Amino acid sequence: MSLKSFHLVFLIASVLLALFLAVFCFDQFQQTGDRVQLVWSMVSGLAAFTLVVYGRYFLRKLKHISYL
Repeated sequence: MSLKSFHLVFLIASVLLALFLAVFCFDQFQQTGDRVQLVWSMVSGLAAFTLVVYGRYFLRKLKHISYL
């Protein structure tokens, strides 16, 4: 597995983890009303968005390098 492939797998896993955390924290906010959970949900959503933007930048920058 090349470094590019590993980077993409790690990036996708990070995005999925951030999205899961955002949904989980928002669910906790709805159940408890604790605003800290809402803040964590927004921060996690922003992290997921930022990781997606970085992933697009990464793919454009290294489009000439093989995945193998």
